[in-house]
Amino acid sequence: MATTLLVLLLIAIVVVFSVKNIRMQLITRPVFSFFKKVLPPLSVTEKEAMEAGDVWWEGELFKGKPNWQLLHSYGKPTLTSEEQDFIDNQVMTALTMIDDYDIVNNRKDLPPELWQYFKKEGFFALIIPKKYGGKAFSAYANSTIVSKIASRSVSAAVTVMVPNSLGPGELLTHYGTSEQKDYWLPQLADGSAIPCFALTGPDAGSDAGAIPDTGIVCRQEFNGEEVLGLKLNWDKRYITLAPVADVLGLAFQMSDPDGLLGDTKHIGITCALIPTDHEGVEIGSRHNPLNMAFMNGTTRGKDVFIPLDWIIGGPQYAGRGWRMLVECLSAGRGISLPALSTASGHMATKTTTAYSAVRQQFGLDIGQFEGVQEALARVIANTYQLEAARRLTTTGIDLKVKPSVVTAIAKYHMTELGRKVIDDAMDIQSGKGIQLGPKNYLGHGYMALPISITVEGANILTRSLMIFGQGATRCHPYVLAEMEAAGMQDTSEGLERFDDLLLGHIGYATRNAFSALGNALTGSRFAQSPVSGETKQYYKDMTRLSAGLALMTDVSMLILGGDLKRKEMLSARMGDVLSQLYLGSATLKLFEDNGRQFDDLPAVRHVMATRLHLAAKALDEAIRNFPNRGVALLLRALIFPLGNRFKDASDKLSIDLANAMNKQGPARDRLTFLCPSFDGDTSGITEVENAFIAKHGCKGLYKKLKQAQKEGSLPKKLPAVALFGAALEISLISEQEHQNLIKADELRLAAIAVDEFDKL
Repeated sequence: MATTLLVLLLIAIVVVFSVKNIRMQLITRPVFSFFKKVLPPLSVTEKEAMEAGDVWWEGELFKGKPNWQLLHSYGKPTLTSEEQDFIDNQVMTALTMIDDYDIVNNRKDLPPELWQYFKKEGFFALIIPKKYGGKAFSAYANSTIVSKIASRSVSAAVTVMVPNSLGPGELLTHYGTSEQKDYWLPQLADGSAIPCFALTGPDAGSDAGAIPDTGIVCRQEFNGEEVLGLKLNWDKRYITLAPVADVLGLAFQMSDPDGLLGDTKHIGITCALIPTDHEGVEIGSRHNPLNMAFMNGTTRGKDVFIPLDWIIGGPQYAGRGWRMLVECLSAGRGISLPALSTASGHMATKTTTAYSAVRQQFGLDIGQFEGVQEALARVIANTYQLEAARRLTTTGIDLKVKPSVVTAIAKYHMTELGRKVIDDAMDIQSGKGIQLGPKNYLGHGYMALPISITVEGANILTRSLMIFGQGATRCHPYVLAEMEAAGMQDTSEGLERFDDLLLGHIGYATRNAFSALGNALTGSRFAQSPVSGETKQYYKDMTRLSAGLALMTDVSMLILGGDLKRKEMLSARMGDVLSQLYLGSATLKLFEDNGRQFDDLPAVRHVMATRLHLAAKALDEAIRNFPNRGVALLLRALIFPLGNRFKDASDKLSIDLANAMNKQGPARDRLTFLCPSFDGDTSGITEVENAFIAKHGCKGLYKKLKQAQKEGSLPKKLPAVALFGAALEISLISEQEHQNLIKADELRLAAIAVDEFDKL
């Protein structure tokens, strides 16, 4: 009897899903009505943000079964010979011209010769096409250049990155008219026109779509004749380069109350380009962003008239400004700000591994203390992660996709990782880090890091509103299409389209539920991996968590509907899962791109343990805080039936990583190349590096001295120079070895010294 009932039930299910009329009446129509009811309302700016940009690797992570071969197929980012030559020559020359202590504390500006060098050598033209005199460098090259400059001066790096980020240069390149490009781009390329872009105001920060600044269509005299144009009123703040800008990009709400252009009264956000010497434009006032010296300030205008031809892209682009801005945000979010954070990591890893080897306490290098090793391992691992994310994100941009979700992930998590790196470096270097002066390489970076946290959208809102809020809908293989079907004016046509999508969506959700449960019960044993060896399991575990995220996303959108937008803590946690999976993907790809180097494994192990732990933790917390407790119990049974067993990086992983990087070698070079050493460096970085190299060169001698002290042939407590002399006297070391030890100790003392002043 039971078997008969089961067979009848299966037949009924098959009939319901196979016969379209029955399926439409019993399943599709009720679900369609429910979907329309719970459909989250989208504002115009939200809809434009959803439609702008492209879905890239994040889409695979949302599917529950990432195509890892696709990730590997993206290729390794490389520099052209022209880009490498520019970095080896112009960038290195610029580094020798930077004295960040003088820039920040004395000048409050870059020196005139550095401004001129940046202009003359095309540092402001990295993204401008060659036909207009620009460099047309790749996103990876752009990022590398900004990072290397940032290793010596945040103020100089910001000055270079802004013209190559969201602003007139990029907007003109993508949307400008031929006349606008021919006039402005050559001036931007040779530095004769310094640009800025004014978006943020007192009442519009992260919610840039709410800008109150206005442009009203009207007729007015311009250059001796009456023309159709815009009367602009704006009040902007936090605008980098505004105090010295020659041309101002401006975002405003455009309206046509008198119908001079047609029937549309409210045209929408529009972008225009205005010379700063134009009548009514106010610039010059400066902010003081955490004492950094880059130019940042306000711009205002009252009843400023401009012709319609000054709209970027011409009058036909009126009202399309928000779409333009969203599509171009990848430069700031995916290149510039992550470059600053990655530079912090390279600099912190280089100096902190060196400092922990030359600074001694209790007769030992501080790098031998486990407490220091724990923090040092985080510095190294987070730097490996930053470099990995920098490369994967710029790879996407160089593939000519506009991955808006990926760049939001990069902006938020990389700036936060940069902050953690500097915090740990400051803890280890201690007094060396807090005494400001020419030899302090950490202080200004520590002070400046919160600036990146606030730019291109405050990090809190990027995490809680953007990453999952945009990603869940934009990257889901069915939801956006289902929303479009539900929103169709022809209900019958919409229902037909929805029916086609629903079958696929049900199969997709069922597969993810079984995948999440199966992988959880088997430890991902049967999940696929594109590689063998030690990193194989990481791919399998990432697939398991991807399936869990996909299942959680479907259930959340089904149960909560439009309320999910207001459950910011819940959506932030699910966004964290996606972000950690993206960062883990970047780490695994960097390991492959580096040729699966054995000496990279300590860093990869630490990073991947952390990424998997944080992804599982976020997923676990999302389930624990899910509003519907019955559904939460079901989710836990499917995703974590045996509990959450993903553990953070162990003490052993931290000790192994710290020990692996306390010496010279290719692995350390790969994590510090954005922070080069060079003769004449006044920042203190080359100084501590030289001490590290010298001490490493004498490691055999130090070991010999220690052994002699242990055996009693040398006193145990002697100052370094006296100990070296005593060793020479008993012929334990040669005269040359004695000189090497003396030189190494002189370099050590110079490296651990801090600046002192007669008066401040």
